[in-house]
Amino acid sequence: MLNLFFPNICRGCHKELIEGEKEICSICRHNLPIAGFHKNGSTEMSDIFYGRIPVVHATALFYFKKNNITQKFVHALKYKKAKRIGLIFGEWLGEELAECKEYQDIDAIIPVPLHKKKLRQRGYNQVAGFGEKIALALQKPYIDDVLVKITPTTSQVFKERISRIFTNEEVFAVQNASKIENKHILLVDDIITTGATLEACAKKLLQIKGVKLSFATIAITK
Repeated sequence: MLNLFFPNICRGCHKELIEGEKEICSICRHNLPIAGFHKNGSTEMSDIFYGRIPVVHATALFYFKKNNITQKFVHALKYKKAKRIGLIFGEWLGEELAECKEYQDIDAIIPVPLHKKKLRQRGYNQVAGFGEKIALALQKPYIDDVLVKITPTTSQVFKERISRIFTNEEVFAVQNASKIENKHILLVDDIITTGATLEACAKKLLQIKGVKLSFATIAITK
């Protein structure tokens, strides 16, 4: 009866899932456009920040573009309360990072935060589950009370690069800075486009003594 009213369907293709599948069917999982810079050695993501901020490593699980399958999953995660998608992708990336020597010196994982107003509206930070699972795989602490968003912003989707950077300039702040002094932080987010949001966060975190930064996201636009 429960499945009749709340069918267990894939968030990508909307077909009914079979036993053992959660949120993503085997076909959609196979068709996801892998980025995986941590495995192929590509600097495509870190190059976005060249000359702007120092980044140790940067990786994304998938490529994202309008109407592709990645967009469907990210949209479901952010706007349709499909929080398990974040957990699934966090487990996926976490297992892979745990096998990469480049990520063995990560000391803590920090999520890009939501403003408290947005958090109340949505009910959760869509990056939280993703980051928590990566932290679990790397056996490192997940810290969500250092980086905070102090200014609410509108959607970033249609903003040009310069506008986004300017908008994000005073959006974030840090507290409890002593928690991450002299640590290598993995900053996680759902999607990277121009890199403006990660850059704004990084500028605040890099003001803390001895901090080094790497980035990991669910997807990167292509």
